[in-house]
Order: sequence, then structure tokens, then C-alpha cells
Amino acid sequence: MRKSEVLAEESIVCLQKALIHLREIWELIGIPEEQRLQRTEVVKKHIKDLLDRMIAEEESLRERLLKSISICQKELSTLCSELQVKPFQEEKETTVLQLEKDLRTQVELMRKQKKERKQELKLLQEEDQELCEILCMPPYAVDITSVPTLEELNLFRQRVATLKETKESRHEQFVSIKRQIILCMEELEHTPDTSFEKDVVCEDESAFCLSLENIATLQKLLQQLEVKKSKNEAECEGLRTQIQELWDRLQIPEEEREPVAAIMTGSKAKVRNALQLELDRLEELKMQNIKQVIETIRVELARFWDQCFYSQEQRQAFAPYYSEDYTENLLHLHDTEIIRLRNYYEVHKELFEGVQKWEENWKLFLEFERKASDPSRFTNRGGNLLKEEKERAKLQKTLPKLEEELKARIEKWEQEQSTAFVVNGQKFMEYVTEQWELHRLEKERVRQERQLKNKKQTETEMLYGTTPRTPSKRPGVTPNKPGKVRKMNTTTMSSVTPNSSIRPVFGGTMYRSPVSRLPPSGSKSIVTSMCSGKKTPRAARLRANKENMELNGSILSGGYTGSTPLQHNCSIKSVASTYSEFSRELSKASRSDAASRILNSTNIQS
Repeated sequence: MRKSEVLAEESIVCLQKALIHLREIWELIGIPEEQRLQRTEVVKKHIKDLLDRMIAEEESLRERLLKSISICQKELSTLCSELQVKPFQEEKETTVLQLEKDLRTQVELMRKQKKERKQELKLLQEEDQELCEILCMPPYAVDITSVPTLEELNLFRQRVATLKETKESRHEQFVSIKRQIILCMEELEHTPDTSFEKDVVCEDESAFCLSLENIATLQKLLQQLEVKKSKNEAECEGLRTQIQELWDRLQIPEEEREPVAAIMTGSKAKVRNALQLELDRLEELKMQNIKQVIETIRVELARFWDQCFYSQEQRQAFAPYYSEDYTENLLHLHDTEIIRLRNYYEVHKELFEGVQKWEENWKLFLEFERKASDPSRFTNRGGNLLKEEKERAKLQKTLPKLEEELKARIEKWEQEQSTAFVVNGQKFMEYVTEQWELHRLEKERVRQERQLKNKKQTETEMLYGTTPRTPSKRPGVTPNKPGKVRKMNTTTMSSVTPNSSIRPVFGGTMYRSPVSRLPPSGSKSIVTSMCSGKKTPRAARLRANKENMELNGSILSGGYTGSTPLQHNCSIKSVASTYSEFSRELSKASRSDAASRILNSTNIQS
């Protein structure tokens, strides 16, 4: 049994006891029966009225609860629809009071969510409006009357975050461009004259609209200012270059240049004006010293001709170079030619530097070749001979490699330019091949001269005999008398020094050289410098120096000697175009030289 039922039964018992107690009191008092009935009716009426009021109150409470449930259900349904959430599921077997409480709690919760979403939407709208005004963009389209969904709020948040990043990026870009614009304006001494330029350089950066159009206009303005600045810098640099050239041509002393040194930097208007004034002064001075200026330009022209490897025909093609009529027109022609040559050198600079490097290595190679054929190099005591041999071996590898690299670069350049690359009036590879051929011919000439000299010396020694080239160990001993011949075995050699040209080659018997015969009287010998067979050390040195002088006359690049005329029309196919072929030619020549010496020695012995 429920507690409420127990309490109801107890209430009934209480009421019965109260009525019984009232009757007992009424009986003791002696109240008549009619009055007892009246009094009982009054008690009944009071109790009934009390119960009726209580029942009415509870009925009213039930009605209010049911009405509240109905209202909450309707509102909850609306809120679920606005918030786009699932409808509220009522629990089964619940009382009216609990249901009303649950519904009311859920309604309050959803009201709170609706309020929070509306507030967030309002804040996002305000931020979006502010950012859009700064960035000059349309605001985000959203219905402020409806409750935004979670997805809509998330998209709105992302948009606002993107707008903030865009604002920061454009602001940084604006600040950077503004700083550069201000620097350019200061350099150009330019004052803002348009409303846009004034808005740019104003102090309030937040008031500037960071639209894409304004950023593009900013960049355009900066480009215009930079173009003006670059133009001024180029103009000032050109003025400085002209001033420097005129200083050098006119040989202006340093004390006169120092006052202008302060304006040799910068590109402001006052600097440009000062440079122009100095240039005008130098131009007037140039016209007064036109001859000196032209001669200075000619020196520079000659230098560029050398750097560009101009041939004599190419140099003579510029006739004004040789004119002595020093006029303004002649000066103009020289200026035009020097500008053309500078541009020509700059275009071909890499190739010319490569050719210059080859020329330097070629001259060094010829120097090593000359030293290699110099007998005096063996008297070296400082270790330079080993060092020279190492450098010579290194150079023998470097020259062919450099020639191949230059050949590839020149061929590529000729294909691109559709013209031939000329050095000293001819194609470079033909020029290189000609230098190798001239060097080979010079080596052959020197070898032939050496063979001819050895042959003449051999003939002289065979005719007049030989004498020791080394001094006697005992200076006090008198020389042998003419006519007295020292006896010797058939296997010995008479007074032949190690430097004598008569030597055993095949291992046979060595015979002594014939000596000069005495005159018939036998009293005195006729002694001459040519027939005695004696050779003084001075004569030997003179002959060695003569050989060195002949070797020193080896042909450098583009040169030739009187004994070997330059053949420009020689066939290229007959020329050793590489260093390896040149080495093979030298080895063949050396072997043929050795064979000829052997044959000569054999003939002498026979």
C-alpha cells in the first residue's frame, strides 16, 4: 500500500475520532440533538469546503502542468527546427510533473543555444563588416532573422579568419611598398601631388583601403618611381663614365678631380645637375685639346684591337686612325669606333679571353721548347730544371684540351651568330693549326742546321784532326812537337775527347783521326787557327751562344723569321692540328736525326 493511501486512511480515522470527540463534548454539555445535527452539518460543510478547495487547487495544478507540457512541446519542436537538431524524445511511463520538468529543462537549454548562436553570428557579422570595409570586399550574405546552423557558423568563422589573414598580408605588403615609395620619392626629391600619393604617404596606415586595386595601383606607382630612379641612376652613371673618360683623355690631375668626387655617387637632381655642369666644362676643354683627346682615343683603340686580335688589314680599314686633320668630325668618328669596339669586345669577351689564355699558354710552351734545346740548362743547380719539366708536361696536356674547348665554343657561337669567328684575319682553328705548323717547320730548320753544323765539324776534324777540349792537368808541360806521333794500339783512340764527334757506334775498331803533316823541312810547323785543330773555350762558348741565338729566334704566335718565310697559303690538311700529331712528328724527326748520325759515324770509320 502506498504511503498516500495510508495517510488517507489515517485522515479518515482522525476525522472519525474528531467527530466522536465532538459528540462526547456535546453530550456532556447537554446540547440537544438538533443543535448537534446543526453543528455536525457545519463541521461537514467546513471539511467539504476545505477538500473542495484543495481538489480545485490540485486540478488547477494539473491543468497548468498539462498546458506547460503542451507549450514546451510546441516551443521545443520549433527550436529543434530552427537549430536543426533532432526532435526531443519523451521518456515512456513518466508522470506529468516529470515530463513537464524535462520539457521545460530542454526548452531552456535550446533557448540558450539559440541565443549563443545569434550572439556569435552578430559578432561575426560585425567583424566581417569591418574587414570587408578595409579590404573593399562585399560582406558575407547571411540571414540574420534565422538561427544559423553549426555548419554555417563554422563557414562564417573560416571566412572571417581568411579575411584576417588577407588583411595582415596586404597590410604587410602595403607597409613594404609604402616604405620603398617613400625612399624613391626622397631619392627623386618628389613630393606627393595626387590624392592617392597623399593617402599612401600619410601617417594613418589603418585608413588606407587594402583592396586589390589599391595594392595594384601601389605597385604600379612604385614601378613608375623605380623606373624614374633607374633612369636617373643610368643617366648619372653615364655622365660619370663620360666624365671619367674625359678626365683620362685630358689627363686632368687629381687635385682638380677631388672637388667633383663628392658627386660621383647618388642620383638626385642636384647631383645630376652638378655632373652635367662638369661634363659641359670637360666637353669645352676637350674641344680646346682635340688633338690630345684623339691621340688618347687612338691608344685605347690600339688596345682594343689587340684584345680583339684584329689583323693589320682590319686595323687599316679604319682610315681616320691615320688622319692628321684633327677636327670635330674626326673626333666623332673615333668616338663612334671606340663605342663599336667596346660593344664588340663585350659580346665576344668570353671567346677573346679563351683565345688570350691559349696565346699565353702557347708562348709559355714555346719558351719551354726553347729552354729544352738550350745546352746551358744542364748547369742548373737550383732545382729549376725539374720544375720546368713538370710545368712543361702539364702544359702539354693543357694546350690540346684548351684547343678542343675553344673549338667547341667557337663552333657553337658561329652557329648561333651565323658568322665566322676571326682571329688576326683568319679562323681561329686555322690560326692555331698554322702556329703548330710554323713551330714544326722551325724545329725542322733548327734540326737541319744542327745536322749541317755537325757535318761540317766532322769533315773539319777528319781533315785536320782533333785536340782535347779539356785543359791539361799539368800546365807546365810543353806541348808535343809537331811530327811526333804517339803510338797506340788498334783498339785505342788517339787524343779524342768525350765531346768528339768520332765515336765507336757498332763496336768495331776505332782509328785515330788523321793529323796535319809536317812541311818537308821538318823544322817548323805552320800553325793557323783553322788548321791546328785547337779550339779555345771562348770559341766554344761563341758557337754555343750562336746555337742559342738561333733557338731564341723560334717563331712566336703569328711571327716568322727571315730564314723560314711564312706560307699563308699552305694546305691545312698537311698540318699537324693536334699536339699528339705534333709529338709524333718530333719523335720521327729525332729518330731520323739519330740514324743520320750513325750513318755518318759508320762512313767515317770505314
